[in-house]
Amino acid sequence: MSDVEVVNIVASVPLGTEVDLDKISLENAEADYDKERFPGLIFRLKDPKTAVLLFRSGKLVCTGGKSINDVQKAIDIVIKRIEKSGIPVEGEPEITIQNIVATGDLGTKVNLTTITLSLGYERVEYEPEQFPGLVYRMDEPKAVLLLFGSGKIVCTGAKKVDDANLAVDNLRNELASAGLLS
Repeated sequence: MSDVEVVNIVASVPLGTEVDLDKISLENAEADYDKERFPGLIFRLKDPKTAVLLFRSGKLVCTGGKSINDVQKAIDIVIKRIEKSGIPVEGEPEITIQNIVATGDLGTKVNLTTITLSLGYERVEYEPEQFPGLVYRMDEPKAVLLLFGSGKIVCTGAKKVDDANLAVDNLRNELASAGLLS
């Protein structure tokens, strides 16, 4: 299995109730809320280093976590701060992973033009005048991989860390079986 490094996890959590952002903002000095610029309140946490957005609808969006544990911890911290503001949160909110961004490395330089021709135009976009990387849309697992001439890979769109690993492995195997890795 590939060694991918998770660099960002985006997750959402419905609290199941509308919240008073003005009240939460007043009672949490570290909360950033400017409704003229952005419709949500922002908690920027130092540990784990994340940003948690809270919307009036009661939806939380956590971004910046490097692990599922980071996301859980950040959500728990923000829920405690919401409850401390006098807004009860019923039950255990369900965390839904929206996107995992991970990086990997093939360990060798690659020829993106040759790879484009080999993998076919159905799932590959490569326009070096527009963007220096090849965009590969993988069906199984569902993910988008950005491949650069250096052999570096960015995987996005995965919903599980294992899927990010599998996507990088599948790409590596596909390139190796086509004789495109040295």
